Amino acid sequence: MSSTASEGAAELGRALAAIPSPQVNSIPIGPLEIHFYALCILAGVIVAVFWSEHRWAAMGGEKGTILDMAVWAVILGLIGGRLYHVISDAQLYFAPGREPIRALFVWEGGLGIWGAIPMGALGVWLVARKRGLSMSKLSFAIAPALPLAQAIGRWGNYFNQELFGRPTDLPWALEIYPYPEGGLRQGMLPGETTYHPTFLYESLWCLGLAVLLAYLGRRYEDKLQGGRLFALYVMGYCAGRFWIEYLRIDPANDFFGMRLNNWTSIAVFLGALAYFVWAGRRIDSFSSVVVPHGHDAGTQVIGATAKDETVDDSTVYSAVESEEPARDSATSDSTEAGTEYHPSPERSSSEGSAEDDAEDTGTDSGPKPQ
Repeated sequence: MSSTASEGAAELGRALAAIPSPQVNSIPIGPLEIHFYALCILAGVIVAVFWSEHRWAAMGGEKGTILDMAVWAVILGLIGGRLYHVISDAQLYFAPGREPIRALFVWEGGLGIWGAIPMGALGVWLVARKRGLSMSKLSFAIAPALPLAQAIGRWGNYFNQELFGRPTDLPWALEIYPYPEGGLRQGMLPGETTYHPTFLYESLWCLGLAVLLAYLGRRYEDKLQGGRLFALYVMGYCAGRFWIEYLRIDPANDFFGMRLNNWTSIAVFLGALAYFVWAGRRIDSFSSVVVPHGHDAGTQVIGATAKDETVDDSTVYSAVESEEPARDSATSDSTEAGTEYHPSPERSSSEGSAEDDAEDTGTDSGPKPQ
């Protein structure tokens, strides 16, 4: 009786599987075939760049900076991610009977985050170094956006029906179908059709991590500079990846009873933790430059400066960090320390100027922005 009841419960669980896998993973457009895997990654990159740009601008940085860096970060990240996957799962491409050329078929899936993040960070560092920008500030702006990109990109595995977990009868189990020609997919077990949707677990974990990092960055901004917020992202992702990886049954190299990615999660987590502690002891020593060399540092404030001026006649003030002492008392009286006054070059020379009157009389024409 108990055996019959157990089998009936299992069948009911399978019948309630709420996540059927898609039957197609690409759409043909003329001679091209657009893979949903690539579209998911592209969507994640776009969302991450947009959010990072918003955070960077709020920190006083120039708009377009993150977009410029994203070009190199994405290119190098894809190369690094693919290299890690091919090296760590070399048996999938170079074992007897395999096709080595398929190691280049990125659209079929297979990008290792452990190679993508370091190589992507290298792309950001190269551009930041050339422009003289602070990696500390850049990492603070980018940190919450990365797990959001991963949360979106993981849905590419759903369309490819790959990287699923162990068989399960849970109501949210994922249905996996054999290949159209009848062969079993990597990780499938004979007679089993429903598995843990590890792509969904990781997507939800990364989404929660993005929200948490955004909150912590706002709440403890001063304490999480120096790359410490980015280190929290790395630790948070590693913690989630460890238990999710433990559920997966796709082919992988094992060492001492654990998958390679489990060991990688532990090593990277400890490295990020060590950096978090180290950076906390010297948090005031990191660069805080958010504007490239040759540009005014700070935020430009544009607005009318006299009661007879219009918005078009506005004056531009640029707050810059000044290391030179005030040259005369007039400068120190009319301008606060560390602030330069720049009249807009677009103003007509034929118009009356309240600033000219102020220069003649020795009085200020209006208050400067604080």
